[in-house]
Amino acid sequence: MVVRAHSSAAGALALLSEPDIVFKQHALKALNQLVPQFWAEISEHIALIESLYEFEELPKEVRDIAALLASKVYYYLGEYDEALSFALGAGNAFQAEARTYDAKEYVETVVSKAIDRYIHLCSGEASSGSKIEARLQFIIEAIFQRCIDEGEYKQAIGIALESRRLDIITQIYNLTGDVSLLCYAMEIVLDTSFSLSYRDQILNFLSPQFPLPSQTNSTHMLALVRLHVTLNNPSMTVSLLSSLVPKEKLIAYQFAFDLVEGGARDFLEGVRKELPQGKDETKEIFEKLRSILGGEETVKLYLEFLKRNNKVDMLILKHSKDALEPRSSIYHSALTLQNAFMHAGTTSDAFLRDNLEWLGMATNWAKFSTTAALGVIHKGYFQQGMNILSPYLPQTSTESQIQGAVYSEGGALYALGMINAYGGGQTVDYLRETLRNSQNDIVQHGAALGLGIAGMGSRNTDAYDDLKETLFSDSAVAGEAAGYAMGLIMLGSASQARADEMITYARETQHEKIIRGVAMGLSFVFYGRQEEADDTIRLLLAEKDPILRYGGVYTLALAYAGTSNNDAVRRMLHIAVSDTSDDVRRAAVISLAFLLFKSPGQVPRIVQLLSESYNPHVRCGATLALGIACAGTGMQDAVQILEPMTKDGVDFVRQGAFVALGMILVQQSESSSPSMASTRALYAKVTSDKHEDPMARLGAALGQGLIDAGGRNVTISLQSRAGTRNTSAIVGMALFCQFWYWYPLAHCACLAFEPTAMIGLNEDLKVPKFEFVSNARPSLFAYPAPATPPKKETAAKMVTAVLSTTAKVKAREKKKAAADHESMDTDEKAEVRKDVDVEMKTEEAPPSRRKTEPTSEKLANFSRVTPVQLGYVSFPSDGRYRPVRPVTSNVLHPKAAKGALSQTAKKGLASERYAGGGGILILVDERPDEEAEFIELQPPAPSADAPSASAVPNGNANVADRPLHIAVDTNSPEADPPESFEYPFDS
Repeated sequence: MVVRAHSSAAGALALLSEPDIVFKQHALKALNQLVPQFWAEISEHIALIESLYEFEELPKEVRDIAALLASKVYYYLGEYDEALSFALGAGNAFQAEARTYDAKEYVETVVSKAIDRYIHLCSGEASSGSKIEARLQFIIEAIFQRCIDEGEYKQAIGIALESRRLDIITQIYNLTGDVSLLCYAMEIVLDTSFSLSYRDQILNFLSPQFPLPSQTNSTHMLALVRLHVTLNNPSMTVSLLSSLVPKEKLIAYQFAFDLVEGGARDFLEGVRKELPQGKDETKEIFEKLRSILGGEETVKLYLEFLKRNNKVDMLILKHSKDALEPRSSIYHSALTLQNAFMHAGTTSDAFLRDNLEWLGMATNWAKFSTTAALGVIHKGYFQQGMNILSPYLPQTSTESQIQGAVYSEGGALYALGMINAYGGGQTVDYLRETLRNSQNDIVQHGAALGLGIAGMGSRNTDAYDDLKETLFSDSAVAGEAAGYAMGLIMLGSASQARADEMITYARETQHEKIIRGVAMGLSFVFYGRQEEADDTIRLLLAEKDPILRYGGVYTLALAYAGTSNNDAVRRMLHIAVSDTSDDVRRAAVISLAFLLFKSPGQVPRIVQLLSESYNPHVRCGATLALGIACAGTGMQDAVQILEPMTKDGVDFVRQGAFVALGMILVQQSESSSPSMASTRALYAKVTSDKHEDPMARLGAALGQGLIDAGGRNVTISLQSRAGTRNTSAIVGMALFCQFWYWYPLAHCACLAFEPTAMIGLNEDLKVPKFEFVSNARPSLFAYPAPATPPKKETAAKMVTAVLSTTAKVKAREKKKAAADHESMDTDEKAEVRKDVDVEMKTEEAPPSRRKTEPTSEKLANFSRVTPVQLGYVSFPSDGRYRPVRPVTSNVLHPKAAKGALSQTAKKGLASERYAGGGGILILVDERPDEEAEFIELQPPAPSADAPSASAVPNGNANVADRPLHIAVDTNSPEADPPESFEYPFDS
């Protein structure tokens, strides 16, 4: 018998009004099955159904069914809160419904709403005093238990964190003993938008749960580093390090090196001061820890790596120099920045020495920028910083009387700050003294910028007061730099008193430069402070002055840097399409990169429409947002958006596209990125095209410098190897974006350059010789091939014109002569053919065999290893040395090497790319009885008080009148003459 389909729920609804309970129960059960089809008709009787649920004389079973029916009706009406309330009252009826396959969507929606309500009540319980219903608590406990029973621990941890049920995390860890779950909980807290107070509460809860790292169990070391850097609690870190000494001293050394990679300066200094002196056995170990935490060991090793592996292609710089007119200030600055980026940290000034005439053409601020470039080239070479720059630094006695010398003096002070960017020390005192004594605003400008960078995050109140005095002098040039520097000194302090002081002065002054410097300084003050900056952000974004709104945008970006906070992203997008100022709109789009750099795969999708905006400033912002967020990824989604923008009709949009492509493709090879060769060719074409706009040519030069930055041995990373925010890189990129207004600030991009080195040290912190294996084709991660010089074009010989009549006569004569010759030789040739056998050549040319590329290669200590390549690195099992912690948490299989790069780029695995990557590794010596071979590091140069440098008069600052002193290492051996060669003219 065929069951007839229902055409209406009227019959069942009529039974609800019957007095007999049996009829009511039957009607409710029937309607429960008809709700998906007739919910609109049933909803007209919802009041009656609710009254049945509230009628206490009915049996519990009937009331539960009535509550379930009401819940379903509200669900279909879209009233999910009401649906949840009645589902909670349905009791066993809802539990039975949860086991029905047809109701899966309804049950999942109600459960998700139950979780949301529970989280809301738990997070607001302390303030509102509201209590959680027992029925809701029962459902949530059942959800937790179900997740644990089914092994879905991460889901349970996620709900527990949001609902502040930390006991669930303890229960799961005690049950499983899996440290990776603790790491997962920590990552959730740090990479999502939890409040700072709750974040610190969870991290303090998780810290004692982690086991102590050891040589046999060190997989969670980077997670511990990230936890300690974020908590910024020196006492807790000292306690951990002390517990590792002396039994696990290698782990302690590794932990210290990893702390230096991402820790703030005041935190590291606090750990150094609190470390115990140690006894006979441990005294040397603690001394080494103090030395490592000072940061000088790290800087020294990376400087040596960059000097040893410098692969700068000088032909590219020569091409740019020949193409860009040096007497134009913008072109001179373009080549200065390109050379500075390409030689950043390498201490190689060969290009400058070979082109002293070009250097002499710099005037005014171009001279300032050229001298400041020495700071980028010698960044980290703090032993020789004063020596290198002494010919240009201002003399303490009097102001220089040489025309143009003040620009070199100011640039040298700026350079001195960049050389000592990782630890000011005595440099800060020298810059403060120079700032106080100088009366020239250009020298003050350089001194203030240098002081801000050298003292970044030190929160030195004396330096702040000196800068404030310079700011109050109301000099536009010096005041702008003072505004930037005040924020850098107080980086992340969130000092409301100082912020109010800066805002008040910005409202009073009439100089736009000062307002912009102070506005950006405010953003640095609230760096990483999240909700603590909300009041200041709201105040700045409501200002009438667009420059202060501009500062408000950057304050929002840096306060929530790396959090991917949804509210912050939403506000940025709103500003990007609604603000009346083009500068503010451009800044809002760029700022998306600072919010989302930990998940770069999202950025191309978000800025896709913005890149097609009618407003060129919004399009320009989209280019830099892609460049900063996707830097070093080679992400093709980003490249595909940028390539059409290199042909944009507006010059500064093309400039931004060229710069962004350089950032994205840094350290990519032609095998890993299909756009690499075409982008390099595009840079060469635009740079040499004299009809191209100067802005675009500047962008191409900057892009070329960024794509080959640091001798092709650095990447651009806003995230440290441990996964924390890279403070100096974020600040450097924020300052770099200000080159729109002030070209010398472009030098700050070097603060974001991270060497991609694999450096192994033994327990004595010496550098042994050893090899490790990269299980990928060498071409995937090879250095780019050197550029080839352009072929010499030979003039083609002109063809002589021949009349048509003359050609016809000559053709007839030639034909007749050929016929006569053939008739005379016919018989003789025939006899030859008969008498002589014709020998056929049977040899064939050997087939050309394509050389097969090896699937792996051996690399030595101090080799370049790119972030993606780390997944393929392994240490031989029979080798002498092995690292105390894993090289990376993202291990890739050799078979996946062919397409791994593109897949990584598509997914945007930024956290995997940078977390746990290479760097400085402490090695365990498996054969300590054998004699080891070591790599000899270059000895440090003479100290800064060497007489050879101090005796140089300040007149050398005028590069137009006399040769430029690039460096003063007079003890270095003279370079060998070039080898003789013969040029292949026939090729």
